[in-house]
Amino acid sequence: MLKSAGQELISALESKLGAGAVRAVEPRDIEEPRGLFKGQAAAVLRPANTAEVSVILKACNAARVPVVPLGGGTGLVGGQVMGEGPVPVLLSLERMASIREISPENNTMTVEAGAVLADIHAAAEGAGRMFPLRLASEGSCRIGGNLATNAGGVNVLRYGNARALCMGLEAVLADGTVMGGLKRLRKDNTGYDLRDLMIGSEGSLGVITAAVLRLYPLPEARHTAFVAVPAPAAALELLHALEAVLPGAVTGFELIHKTGFDFLAETGFSLKPPLEAGAWMVLLEVSGASGLAEILETALGAALEAEQITDAVIAQNEAQRAHFWTIRETIPEANKRIGSISSHDISVPVSEVPAFIAQARKAVSPALRVNCFGHMGDGNLHYNVFPPMGGNRADFAADRAGIARTIFDIVAEFGGSFSAEHGVGRLKTDDLERYGDEGRLAVMRRIKAALDPVGIMNPGAVLSV
Repeated sequence: MLKSAGQELISALESKLGAGAVRAVEPRDIEEPRGLFKGQAAAVLRPANTAEVSVILKACNAARVPVVPLGGGTGLVGGQVMGEGPVPVLLSLERMASIREISPENNTMTVEAGAVLADIHAAAEGAGRMFPLRLASEGSCRIGGNLATNAGGVNVLRYGNARALCMGLEAVLADGTVMGGLKRLRKDNTGYDLRDLMIGSEGSLGVITAAVLRLYPLPEARHTAFVAVPAPAAALELLHALEAVLPGAVTGFELIHKTGFDFLAETGFSLKPPLEAGAWMVLLEVSGASGLAEILETALGAALEAEQITDAVIAQNEAQRAHFWTIRETIPEANKRIGSISSHDISVPVSEVPAFIAQARKAVSPALRVNCFGHMGDGNLHYNVFPPMGGNRADFAADRAGIARTIFDIVAEFGGSFSAEHGVGRLKTDDLERYGDEGRLAVMRRIKAALDPVGIMNPGAVLSV
């Protein structure tokens, strides 16, 4: 049975780790960004290196005290917030934020898990390289949390999730065992891929402490456009047309409903759509060698003639390109200000996106507002349901579970996933039980029992039992 963290344990760890290793809990440490969860903790432990992480976990394992890893605190499924049960300690790698090495020759960067994603971007670009993982929270999220949740973002279409961008990984298991693996190798066929086991485990198997990241050359050219489309089916046709004439160059393809722009205006953001459109728009980006501009313009002209699009505007400079992406990345903040009844981070096969959107809209009361947007290029949509204008989400609290069940049932019909890029956390453990494969869940439980037999690592996250 797990026990609450006591002052004796915390004092003992402080004496072993030294000044600065322990700080008091602050409200931001135990609150989920959307306010759905509020947690508890006895203290925040701040190791300075991997050896100190090992000391902490070994001591907590012996004392049977739960440990909740804490990154930037930007997760949206409650994986970083433990509100029930024995009082845990929070393990923050905020002091382990260094970029150990950048190797342009190998296209790799070795970083500690506490490094902020924006700092990684800046370091890569300073070396003439690019790290493709781009998230709205990149100014505060940390790479350890990005890897622990297998974060996605806007460039998955071309570069893949965080998993695809990690070549090597170091982690500490519940009993303090340090699992090394910071090799800069593209090929290392020597047994089980423990790196991939830790990625996406959400701190339930151990703590990621460092990683070797995959870098890419900076593209010679990058072109971004907003286009108006008559319907999601037309957007899908456009995606296939662009991939045919620009193979490997389409790096972003974001479907946006006009509700997103309505919410921006409603919540005080002075961000207007760059063109007049109906219900749907696409924000797309192509990147690669020079000469893409002419191909893109020709392709959009052909799409206009084929009635796949009704209008288009291509960014004429970097400032306009950045403005286009600012519009897209601000929509989630507008959503937050409106206050959703139920938010869904789902994925379906790309070919099924239009049919899913149509069926899901019919299943949700027409009195409620739906903001559907997201990464159409990889089948990941944020399908969020909101009160009528002027309504309050608290008035619909009783409807939340039913709406989520309806949407997830439809997702399952289309062979999709109820969690595309945010993970399971504590919010979706029941959904994993309902929609997950029984054999797969059994294997997950065996792995959890083998690596964390006492159960101290982020209890209640991913697996409810």
